[in-house]
Amino acid sequence: MTMQEEENLWNSMLISLKEKGGTRLPTDKSMIIIGDKECGKTTLVAKLQGIDDLTKGIGLEYAYIDIRDEYKEDHTKLNVWVLDGNPKYSFLLKFALTQKQFKNTLIMFVVSMKTPWNIMDQLESWATLLQDYIDNLSIPSEELMEYRQQCIKKWNEYIEENVGDKNGYWEHALGDGVLTRNLGLDVIVVVTMTDYISVLEKENDYKDEHFDFIQQTVRKFCLQYGASLFYTSAKEDKNCDLLYKFLTHKIYNFPFKTPALIVEKDAVFIPSGWDSMKKISILYDNMQSMRPDEFYNSVISKVVTRKTFTKDHEVQAEDEQNFLNKQLGLLNQSANQQSAIGIPRQDSVMRSLTGVSKPGERRVSLTSQGQGSPTKKIDPVKTNNTATPGEGVLANFFNSLLHKKSNQSPVMSKSPGELSGSKSLSLDHTEYPTDTAAELDKLAKKTLNLSNSLSTETSSIDNGAGELTTSLAEQSSSEC
Repeated sequence: MTMQEEENLWNSMLISLKEKGGTRLPTDKSMIIIGDKECGKTTLVAKLQGIDDLTKGIGLEYAYIDIRDEYKEDHTKLNVWVLDGNPKYSFLLKFALTQKQFKNTLIMFVVSMKTPWNIMDQLESWATLLQDYIDNLSIPSEELMEYRQQCIKKWNEYIEENVGDKNGYWEHALGDGVLTRNLGLDVIVVVTMTDYISVLEKENDYKDEHFDFIQQTVRKFCLQYGASLFYTSAKEDKNCDLLYKFLTHKIYNFPFKTPALIVEKDAVFIPSGWDSMKKISILYDNMQSMRPDEFYNSVISKVVTRKTFTKDHEVQAEDEQNFLNKQLGLLNQSANQQSAIGIPRQDSVMRSLTGVSKPGERRVSLTSQGQGSPTKKIDPVKTNNTATPGEGVLANFFNSLLHKKSNQSPVMSKSPGELSGSKSLSLDHTEYPTDTAAELDKLAKKTLNLSNSLSTETSSIDNGAGELTTSLAEQSSSEC
């Protein structure tokens, strides 16, 4: 092989590698997603990425979508910028849409069928904001005009499958309302959450003519910007895969042959270049109670749902001292009433106290207190007859406490598992603390000693009275 042939071989190999490298997918393509809060931007991006993890940020979010060319075994990443729904963050567009990146950027406006009365206001406001931003970019007017001419060319080059022209593109002049607001960028309008159409029909009494009115208005907006239109539902997985394929077609020139879809009202697809005012006018035939040129919000008005909320009654707490004074008055009144019918005051007070401090199931009769209790008890029957009735009641009260203590095991009668499943734990299922029982035992002994002391003193008084009576009798006899 001569030197010249060898050089030619190397040149051919370099040219082949250069051509092969030139067919690789570009890495500098971007998409900017713009829309209000809660319109489904984050969910839509996650659906296009094929993931379920939704992450929301503030300001300007960055994500990417994997793009794969199965035929050439190549792949790349589509840069995705999601602008915050608050217009005050619009200045962050300078990081996503620059003069250098302008020709490689696609714009996606996102609105939601969940709030159809906001659709047109949101589209108009965001489109105006974007137009103002582009006007302030330092792009030479000649360059910007070139970008706009490319948009017109792409509109005219659209080929629909059933046109039948296989030899070349079907060229036609721009119709009425087409690209009157040419941004120089590829634009897609996405209406998300179309599954809410059924909700609007049931709750807001929306008819087919309402949805036709919405569609014809949005399609006229798309004509002005040369935009494609998608109705999607991530919940019902409608048109999400189709949107992904369309993005690869618009940005990377992948093949795409799906025609316009206008039959299903919740899965509309209209590619850029297909629509016209004549095709939109077909929707007018179904509008009986409205005109297509009416103001949008006069037909699709916001529905105000009035919900009745039951306000909780506010209870004012009574002053503590006033409450205690009332209770004291009630106790005194009860005591006075019982004294009037012959019941001693001390007994009435003790009965009221024991009734309050003990639940009904824990009141044990005197006959059951003596069974199986090793603890020393106070028997009110064995006390001196001169003891007051209040002492008997007090003895019964402490006998009841001591009886409960002696009958309880050292541990709880319910297991921890049972306790965890129960809503409340009654005092009946727990043992009184050892210190408390001891104190009660001491108090009972003191009461017994007090009763014995009173009995002894009473006996002494009786004996003294007897002796005094005998002495007086003897003195009287002697005087006689």
